[in-house]
Amino acid sequence: MPTTRQKPPADYEALIRLIHDRYDVMSKTYQKISVYLTQNPNEIAVHSIHAIADRCGIHASSFVRFAQSLGYTGFKDLQSLFQKRLETAAPGFEARVRALDDDLENRDDPSDIGFLRELVVKDIASLQELLEDTSADDLAAAADLLLAADTVFLLGQLRSAPVVEFLRYMLTMIGKRCVLLDPSGGLATHMARRMTEPDVLLAVSFRYYANEVVSIVEDVGQTGRPVIAISDSTLSPLAKSASVLFAVPEHRHTFSRSLAAPMCIAQALVLATAARAQGGDDSPRIPTVTEN
Repeated sequence: MPTTRQKPPADYEALIRLIHDRYDVMSKTYQKISVYLTQNPNEIAVHSIHAIADRCGIHASSFVRFAQSLGYTGFKDLQSLFQKRLETAAPGFEARVRALDDDLENRDDPSDIGFLRELVVKDIASLQELLEDTSADDLAAAADLLLAADTVFLLGQLRSAPVVEFLRYMLTMIGKRCVLLDPSGGLATHMARRMTEPDVLLAVSFRYYANEVVSIVEDVGQTGRPVIAISDSTLSPLAKSASVLFAVPEHRHTFSRSLAAPMCIAQALVLATAARAQGGDDSPRIPTVTEN
C-alpha cells in the first residue's frame, strides 16, 4: 500500500473506523498489523514498537510504514491514540458528540418521524445481514457452552450494558445461575477472577471497546475458560480470546447505533439453551419466576 499524506485520524475511534474501512484492500502484512492493533489495544498503549513487532512477528519498520500509510509521521503518533484511550475512563465521548452532530446535520428527512424511519430501515438491513452471516454451528456451540456452564458470567459496559442486563434476566428465567460483572465499585475484574472450571464468560462490546471489558476478556481467555463474545467485527479486541464470536454488522458510525441485532443474538442464544435444557423441544416453554 503506498504511503499517503492525508490528514490522519485524530482519535482512537476514527482510527479504528479507518482501519475497518481499508482492511479489505490492505496488503497481507498490513492486514496482520491491523488485526494485532485492533485486537490488542491495551498492549499497543504500553509496549515499545520493538516489543509489539516481536509479539506480532513482523519487523518494526513495517509498523512505521503502516502508520505512515494512514497519514501519521511515525508509529508513536498512532500509538498515542491507544495511550489516550487507556487513560480515558469513558473512551470515545468526543467522537460520540461529533457523530450526533453529523446525524442531525446530514438527515435526508428532517421531520421527527424521520428519526424513527431511518432507524427502522437500518435495523431491517442489519437484521437481514445478521441472519445471512450468523453460523448455525456457532449458535449451537455457544448454546452448548451455556447449558454446560455452572455459572454464566456476564460482561458489558457503555452501550453494551442493556444487552447483558437482558441476558441476565432471560438466563435467570430459564434457571441458569448468572453473575453480572457490574463496574460499580470497581470490582468487576476481581469478580471475574472467581470464575471456576465449569463457568463461562459471555461478553458484549462494540467500538469504543470499554477498557475494563477488554482486559477482563483477555484475562479470562488466558486461563483457558470459554468466552462467548458478541461484538461488531472479527477485528474486535474480543475476537482473539473468544471461543465463539458473533460479529454483529454495523455499517456506519452514528450516535444512534441500534441494539436490535445484538438483542436478537442474545434471545436466540437463550432460546437455544432453553431448548437443550428441555430435551430438544422445538418450542421450549420458558418458566416464569412465579412457578414452583
